[in-house]
Amino acid sequence: MARFLAFYVLGRAQGATLAFSISPIPYTTNIPSANAIPRFSNLDAGEFKSNWADKPFIATEPVRQWPCFQKWSTDALLKKYGDTVFRAEAVDWPLRIYMEYMSNNEDESPLYLFDCSFVEKMDLKVRSDGDYWPPECFGEDLFDVLGEQRPDRRWLILGGAGSGSSYHKDPNATRRVFPADRYGQNWTNKLTSAWNAVLRGSKYWVMFPSGPSHSAPPGVYVSEDQSEVTSPLSIAEWLLNFHAEARKSPGCVEGICNEGEVLHVPSGWWHLVVNLSPSIAVTQNFVPEAHLANALGFLRDKPEQVSGFGNDVKDPYSLFTARLGDTHPALLEGGLAELERLQPGKKRKWDELVEMNGENGAKSKDFCFGFGDDDDAEVP
Repeated sequence: MARFLAFYVLGRAQGATLAFSISPIPYTTNIPSANAIPRFSNLDAGEFKSNWADKPFIATEPVRQWPCFQKWSTDALLKKYGDTVFRAEAVDWPLRIYMEYMSNNEDESPLYLFDCSFVEKMDLKVRSDGDYWPPECFGEDLFDVLGEQRPDRRWLILGGAGSGSSYHKDPNATRRVFPADRYGQNWTNKLTSAWNAVLRGSKYWVMFPSGPSHSAPPGVYVSEDQSEVTSPLSIAEWLLNFHAEARKSPGCVEGICNEGEVLHVPSGWWHLVVNLSPSIAVTQNFVPEAHLANALGFLRDKPEQVSGFGNDVKDPYSLFTARLGDTHPALLEGGLAELERLQPGKKRKWDELVEMNGENGAKSKDFCFGFGDDDDAEVP
């Protein structure tokens, strides 16, 4: 405790803090209609899968049903969890210390509370009769088949006005973004999508698609092998120097996610986020059915860029295909077929299994298969 408090006091004493040099408000208003992130009261899972799995949108209703939306405020959290230690970028602080910092700092890039263990620390129930649950519009999260072996997926986010994240793509924890923020919290990835639900406050988002036909956002520089990404040190710096250009650039979408709303971040989309007022949010990464082929390809072909799994997981691709084959065999076969269509020439896992069982004398109409797991599943 003492060393974290000393870190904060020392930083201020040495003049390490800088006032947030601009107000974000002029940059977050008068959004061109062509850039506006679409807003809906809600979607059903089928419509999301068919039309919106690759596009950002804001849903205004689902979060308002959560008990935590009804109960949480900074004062309520402080009263109940004031001595609970949370991660704020590179430091671990009791919530009361972070709240004091959040209320009084004048940093240009304020520390952002971003904790992946909040459910356990706060003894929350994430289920339909619990404190909150994933919005149903996003459908099933296919990484749920991994159970306790899935990588970190959900975070509690607290931050004062002016705090946020400079340009990055969301984690399953793949390639780092440099410098993104001072402590390397940001990553690039093409594995998981995300939703971000604002419980208190409001957040301004600027987003860009990624891919061969899309350039990186203005002010963001990607190495030739795409292993490193450089962006401005602060949100204020980016707003001052690149916001006007970004607003006119192809693919740019922007919007404000208000209290009680949830925003969808498709996998691979660049985004910058700034809190317009002190904010409390919950975010979660997920693998939607519509992105199964991409997730399979990323796990298979870029294992060196996949992290966030425990030390007991040596081969995330084999683990995922094993679990998915146990629970959703037809979905797995379809995902592997789509992956073959997207990346022709690479033998599918499914084909390898069929050949292996054929060589072993199994009947094609009724065979067992395994993906390196002890519990084989029968497929008719």
